[in-house]
Amino acid sequence: DPDSGDNGLLLYSLVSDHTDEFDINENTGQIFTVSVAGKAGTFSLEVQAADQGTRRLTARTTVSVTVDSSSSNNIVMLVLNQKINVVERNIAEVQRVLENKLGWNVYIVDVYSKEFERKSRSSTDETQIKIIAFDEAHQEVPAEDVKRKLREQKGNIEVELEKIFSASVSAAIQEAPAASASPELVAAIVLGVLFAATFITLLVYILLDLKRKRQQDLVKRVKIMEGIDNPWATNKNGSLKSLENLEHMNN
Repeated sequence: DPDSGDNGLLLYSLVSDHTDEFDINENTGQIFTVSVAGKAGTFSLEVQAADQGTRRLTARTTVSVTVDSSSSNNIVMLVLNQKINVVERNIAEVQRVLENKLGWNVYIVDVYSKEFERKSRSSTDETQIKIIAFDEAHQEVPAEDVKRKLREQKGNIEVELEKIFSASVSAAIQEAPAASASPELVAAIVLGVLFAATFITLLVYILLDLKRKRQQDLVKRVKIMEGIDNPWATNKNGSLKSLENLEHMNN
């Protein structure tokens, strides 16, 4: 506003119904999030600028804000048998087809190919599209519900995409690989196994030692009994043990 004084002082405000998710700095017009946890997609915010003159003048515009929930658990991977550069050129039409057939708002999180070299962008006949669907309340639609609807509408989606790409199209759901165990979990398992092995080894050692001592005691008892049963047995000095036993008994 080229005016000076109050006529040139602009204050900004949101006049849309998304004030729970977003807010605006009334002096600078900067828009920021308040709470968009668990939400994704494109929000249309109506912003008003008003001067502070006696006859207040206002102007409004629509601002589109896209919330990327790339860390969401409800992202679904769709694989098209098309070159990535072709898909990228027609991504808006792909999104329109998906929204039309699924009946939800669809946000395309990412478009990529397994090949990362630039030269492959026109040679790889397979493109992955990460999508997330959200309802009218901007709440994420569970991934399993999205997959179910994609399977139900697979034929219709492929027919519409064939019109866009002017070629036969295959649209398949790619299941995410099972999550590997975290390093912390692996370390805990390894330590647990080592501890168990050490404990078992110690237990076996104790049992073997007890068995060995019992065998030694048994051997000693057998020798003593043999000496008593044979009164004429001699000791290592050649004297009769029977005499020693008799003398001990007399005492």
